[in-house]
Amino acid sequence: MGTDFESFFRARAPALLRTAYLLTGDRHLAEDLVQEALARTFRAWRRIGDSGNPEAYARRVMYHLQVSRWRLRRVVETMPGDLPEQHGHVDHAHDAVERLALRRALLALPVRQRAVVVLRYFEDHSDTEIADILNCRVGTVKSHSARALRRLRALMPDLDLAEGVTR
Repeated sequence: MGTDFESFFRARAPALLRTAYLLTGDRHLAEDLVQEALARTFRAWRRIGDSGNPEAYARRVMYHLQVSRWRLRRVVETMPGDLPEQHGHVDHAHDAVERLALRRALLALPVRQRAVVVLRYFEDHSDTEIADILNCRVGTVKSHSARALRRLRALMPDLDLAEGVTR
């Protein structure tokens, strides 16, 4: 049991941490989230067994923990200052600035909308899979997605969102 979980941990912890960071917006909170999700996955390891999918279990635990944390503590985070304006020259920090702006925009979304955006556009899950993970209806996922994209477009008008998404 221990070696199987250890192999799983070594192989999948970095990917889980990336997703947790997108959900929390903070490296330390992301590490805590992954640690708790992996601890719960370890406790359920025998139940998951060879026939189960331990990564899917860990991710589901992680999403549910984060939604619970959002419900318990509603703290608004703001980043001071405005983004620097682009003046036609190459800015080597452009990617970093875009990531920070996207992070700020994601943090401005309501809890469920942020979870839907992360699951859809960063984890590449279908509406049905997202509904299953978040324990809601597919229609709810679609409405959260539409509202989130509308809000992201308002916050970041220069962001190139996925093609085929209705405005």
